[in-house]
Amino acid sequence: MRASYSNEKCIPCSIDTPVLSGELLLEFKSELNENWHVIDVRQLERIFKFHNFKEALDFVNKIGDLAEASGHHPDIELGWGRVKVTLMTHKIKGLSRNDFILASQIDEIESD
Repeated sequence: MRASYSNEKCIPCSIDTPVLSGELLLEFKSELNENWHVIDVRQLERIFKFHNFKEALDFVNKIGDLAEASGHHPDIELGWGRVKVTLMTHKIKGLSRNDFILASQIDEIESD
């Protein structure tokens, strides 16, 4: 994974922010942990596994703090021992650089 993603900051998007697609999308995806999946060329998704509900909930809270600080908010699904994170830039109804930045930062939280 390219370390510079996690060191970058999310930049507020506008309605004319370009949606990542084609080779550029594949290039960005290749820099992430292999457990991230592109869904319908519009979303990034990853499922994280934990030993119990408490660990999963703690992870969700860390993602929440990160999301608030970055101003970029994922959809998060919490269950016993698992967390599903879905990223998409809602304003453009697709993927932007911010989604890959936040995905990389979430991966760093997991490895803490």
